[in-house]
Amino acid sequence: MISVLVVEDEEITAEANRIYIERVPGFEVAGVVRSGGEALRFLGKRSVDLILLDLYLPDMHGLEVCRAVRAGGLMCDIIAVTSARDLAMVRSAVSLGISQYLLKPFTYATLLEKLSRYARFKEEAGAAVGQGDVDRLLGTLRGSSELPKGMSQDTLDAVAAKLRERPEGMAAQAVADAIGVSRVTARRYLEHLVELGVAARMPQYGAVGRPELLYRIPMER
Repeated sequence: MISVLVVEDEEITAEANRIYIERVPGFEVAGVVRSGGEALRFLGKRSVDLILLDLYLPDMHGLEVCRAVRAGGLMCDIIAVTSARDLAMVRSAVSLGISQYLLKPFTYATLLEKLSRYARFKEEAGAAVGQGDVDRLLGTLRGSSELPKGMSQDTLDAVAAKLRERPEGMAAQAVADAIGVSRVTARRYLEHLVELGVAARMPQYGAVGRPELLYRIPMER
């Protein structure tokens, strides 16, 4: 069973989250706490696999809880829950190792999807042997693990491999020439890697005309 700690200060919301989680096969609620301090005290006594963490708590911000969890060497995963539509907040959450992000208000179906992805991630993590396996695992958390129609895993792996050879980034045409596909095909695969969170796109400004898009895989991956 995957154990979950619910951290939510609103009583009704906390109870709803508990009920939602208990309905998902393979998951159990280890505890429900109402503040960051309570969460850290709980985690000091009992380990859990996953924390469903509201970011706006009465005593401290959820990101502070994340920092304390990581500083304490706890390896539990975290799904952040918030009503904030703030890109800077999302970036901070990702930098602290938060695996998924849930925007309030959310339905049972949305939480079910997140937890199902997490369960697949946990199940498959032990079988990862190569970079392509790791990339697919990260994609499992962030989106569908199935490739879009008409795309092949071999081509996706080839595109990703070329990007890793050029950490400064590559344009779609350069990738297309390197692996022997059309520019349109290469761009489709590159955009899919961006959607998975594996690659990033950035504009390269020249002397004239529109900026060219470069795609790169961050070196820390």
